[in-house]
Amino acid sequence: MRRNRCLQKALFLLAAGCITLTASAQDKKSAPPAGTVPPATPQAPPKPGPKPYKDVITDKAITRKGLFNVHKVDDKWLIEIGDSTLNRDILVVNRISKAPIDTRAGFTGFAGDEINENVIRFEKGPNNKIFIRNISYSVYAKDSTKPMYKSVEVNNIQPIAAAFDVKAYTPGNDGSVIDITDFIAGDNDLFFFAPSIKSALRLGGVQPDKSYTLDIRTYPINTEIKTVKTYSKSPAPSPIPGMMPAGPGGNATFELNTSLVILPKVPMKPRYYDDRVAYFTTEYTDFDADPQGVKDISVVTRWRLEPKPEDVEKMKRGELVEPIKPIIFYIDPTTPSKWVPYLIQGVNDWQKAFEKAGFKNAIMAKTAPSKDQDSSWSLEDARYSAIVYKPSTIPNAMGPHVHDPRSGEIIESHINWYHNVMRLLRNWYLIQASPSDPKARKANFDDETMGQLIRFVSSHEVGHTLGLPHNMGSSAATPVEKLRDKAWVEANGHTPSIMDYARFNYVAQPEDNIGPAGIYPRIGDYDNWSIEWGYKPIFDKTEEEEKAILNEWVKARYNNPALRFIHQDGTDPRAQTECLGDNNMKANEYGIKNLKWMMPKLQGWLNEKGEDYTTLKEVYDEIVGTFQRYIGHSVTYIGGVYTDSKTTDQPGNVYTVVPKTLQKEAMAFISKQVLETPTWLLEKNILDKTTSPTSDRISSLQDNVLGGLIQNGRLQRLISAANRESNTYKPEEYMDDVKKAVFTELATRKAIDNYRRNLQKAYVERVGALLAPAPAPSGGSGFMIMMGGGGNSKNSDIPSLLKGTLRSLKAEIVAAIPAYSDRMTKYHLQDLNERIDRILNPKN
Repeated sequence: MRRNRCLQKALFLLAAGCITLTASAQDKKSAPPAGTVPPATPQAPPKPGPKPYKDVITDKAITRKGLFNVHKVDDKWLIEIGDSTLNRDILVVNRISKAPIDTRAGFTGFAGDEINENVIRFEKGPNNKIFIRNISYSVYAKDSTKPMYKSVEVNNIQPIAAAFDVKAYTPGNDGSVIDITDFIAGDNDLFFFAPSIKSALRLGGVQPDKSYTLDIRTYPINTEIKTVKTYSKSPAPSPIPGMMPAGPGGNATFELNTSLVILPKVPMKPRYYDDRVAYFTTEYTDFDADPQGVKDISVVTRWRLEPKPEDVEKMKRGELVEPIKPIIFYIDPTTPSKWVPYLIQGVNDWQKAFEKAGFKNAIMAKTAPSKDQDSSWSLEDARYSAIVYKPSTIPNAMGPHVHDPRSGEIIESHINWYHNVMRLLRNWYLIQASPSDPKARKANFDDETMGQLIRFVSSHEVGHTLGLPHNMGSSAATPVEKLRDKAWVEANGHTPSIMDYARFNYVAQPEDNIGPAGIYPRIGDYDNWSIEWGYKPIFDKTEEEEKAILNEWVKARYNNPALRFIHQDGTDPRAQTECLGDNNMKANEYGIKNLKWMMPKLQGWLNEKGEDYTTLKEVYDEIVGTFQRYIGHSVTYIGGVYTDSKTTDQPGNVYTVVPKTLQKEAMAFISKQVLETPTWLLEKNILDKTTSPTSDRISSLQDNVLGGLIQNGRLQRLISAANRESNTYKPEEYMDDVKKAVFTELATRKAIDNYRRNLQKAYVERVGALLAPAPAPSGGSGFMIMMGGGGNSKNSDIPSLLKGTLRSLKAEIVAAIPAYSDRMTKYHLQDLNERIDRILNPKN
């Protein structure tokens, strides 16, 4: 065996030697003759990788220094990423700078609109790469000393969204140069439109041959990239297929601005959300907060207001001090000059509120500097907040803000001021304030009146940018009687919060002689308190100690209804839009009295020479809508629930059923005001000029009200309340009251007119719809809005209640038919009888 192995080895060596000899012989045989020059060896391609800095950033470079040093070399854009900037959180805010006017664009697609927002980090990768990671703070473990921190880190890797070759390293080897030309010339979800916004604007792919980079400017904390992008655009669907044309498609060109803003190394100290003093929030899931689970954490969004170090002791002593950096809003230079002072005043009105937090001159508005004053100032520069004027038909204004997701610190805000908001203000003020203010009794207000309305809306929108949401329950703190007390309401205002949708004091009657101070909204007690809670510094305390202090502040003020936040959930009658006072039925009775007072006067007020009746129709439609809203306020009382946010160290309940007396009062109000035909709306002089006889506004209005009264949700709340409490509005008693209000003629055998017949048919159809709801639509990509509560609760008492009500009504109808000689009434009751039969016996 061993000998065979030695033989195999010898044969292998011999073979190898033969191969070597053969190869050598062949080499000699193919060698070139003496004196011949061998061919040149091909040169290896240049080694890829960074070049010397001077070869990349040449003498041709146009350089700007800032957060990122920016170089333009020929048609290339290169930026330096300093090592000190690597792994820092950078907020990317994308806005439209210039836009094509599109009346179908809704609330998006105008200059100044934010279209995307991200947090990114630049980091070094292997092989001379720079990566961009897209950072999310939705899951968080902020304490590196706790055991969950490492687990969250390794299971929450952030995605790499882009990669760049390092073109050169800086001379001090403390930074990297990358070429972003192609990245910003194309389209991506980081620097341009968010997919959802793109879809809303019907934008398709970017067209490179019609897109380009305008400029890149850089500042100490931000870099601004301005590009022109042309997208394909799909046609808008026709509002009425076959009758109205679709919107145009083709191309859409936008000028876009991308702001890269470096966030603080150390985030601002957060203030944790409290339901009882609500703010807008940023949320994350914290794996450290609950040792036996996870906890969703909400921190409020607010500006960083801090006293100067030398003023801290003064503030502790209660002296007012100026912040290190005040909140400043600039007015868009395109704003009509006559409105600028009122917009500025609307911002400055908040200064008094910040004094409650210990700051003076904490917030202010300024006109934008001209190019001669500051050539570097730009509306798109993320260092500046602004009120942006938009030439839009949208009757609205909005106050969004951009914040640091780690702490809630508000970085900047662009308030959207749409031109046509003035039309909305005219209608609101005319309808709600004309009984008290003669200046409101015309189609076009004088500049001072409109200016004061603009000031009010400016203050409201600024409140949103400070972090404050709507407090729709604020107005419920004011007793209705005080709204007619001239001295009281002019001194205190008609609502404690400008963040309510309280609009104007529509309760005041002409004879009350209440002036503008008692008519207009103003920054009130709740606003002052909420700013104090959110912005007053608490020094030298841990997070837990601060929470305890804030809780004591809230508890000390909680029993004052003017200082309470009430969440709008659709079931609490205190928290509704466009309502006033602590009793909506009393307040709205005054409101309806005012509507009746102005109705015959409208045509005289709105008689614009040479104009058609568009304005008269618009205002009349607003009056009908206002009346319906007043009725809706009362409907909410029925099956209503008061919800008062509380902590475990506060006495009393969180949920309280609205007292039976108030629910019955609401039902009586609805019966009187709308179920009895509101003939005052049928002002013939107006209808003959604005509304075709084919339109039946009254019946439509009444049917909508019935949809609110007869719905599963309301009936179920009445049933649930009866299960919990003895002295409440029983569902069977409620349905009897609705039936009696709709069918009052059956008891008196009075002839039933057309409006009442329509109402009674609508009642039967509404009840029938709840017993046999329409099936959900199949197929298609649209959605359905369920009016008046949809669905069916087959396993509850609702079907039994409805069927019992119909049987009782059927018996009353059958008994009444022989007593009627009026033909249409008899036909109507026979029809109702047959309809009820079909509902109760659908197979017959």
